[in-house]
Amino acid sequence: MELARRTIDAHTDAGPGEDGIHTMGAAVMAADYRMFAGVNLYHFTGGPCAELVALGAARAQGARQMRCIVAVGNHGRGVIGPCGRDRQVFVDYYPTMRVIVPTPAGPRSVLAADLMPLTQRWTPEGMNGLDPSLYQDPETAGPPIIRFNPRYLEDVRSGAKTKTTRFRDPAQLGPARLVFASDPEVVLPAEVTGIRHCLVSDLTDQDAQAEGLTTATELRECLKGHYPNLAGTDEVDVITFQINDNTGAA
Repeated sequence: MELARRTIDAHTDAGPGEDGIHTMGAAVMAADYRMFAGVNLYHFTGGPCAELVALGAARAQGARQMRCIVAVGNHGRGVIGPCGRDRQVFVDYYPTMRVIVPTPAGPRSVLAADLMPLTQRWTPEGMNGLDPSLYQDPETAGPPIIRFNPRYLEDVRSGAKTKTTRFRDPAQLGPARLVFASDPEVVLPAEVTGIRHCLVSDLTDQDAQAEGLTTATELRECLKGHYPNLAGTDEVDVITFQINDNTGAA
């Protein structure tokens, strides 16, 4: 929400209460937590909404699966719900993405599919029949999800990577789904066998080697790439897992 607000406030071409070409900002969060922004381009022929511009920007920079999207009006108008066309696009391409919408109790997030009750998805092959699975939140409809950058897929599959270190991204012991934000998405069934809480400064060479690295220093540098503001005094979770089989479902 803050990224969308900053983007439109910096780039709107209309004063308070005025019409303009650029009056809405949007931000989308990809599966790997990168965020991308866009502004609308109003035109009487149907210029794109800010949400679609943000989704295009995300795709152009390598993002394939999306976690969440929001649109914000200029001059402090706050969160604005998506139009009908945007809702259909979300359902067609990202039905399990969450959409932040305004409510009387304040902003909340809902599944994209829930914004289009009993919808049918469009694909290049035509309209599909109603798919009830679209209305199941993937975060709660099965074992907990642990998301990975697709570059770790082969190391995880081969057993070279059996740990992952997370900051403010809790896990739980037991069955899990390891989800890789590739195109198409890959899901590996797994078991979380251990969770150790420790300070960043207490990470060991053994932790690093279980992640396919060499030293704790190298692991800390890698974590800084994911979490730029991470400090040595911050607490992280070292999650140990094992793959249940060697096949993945796209």
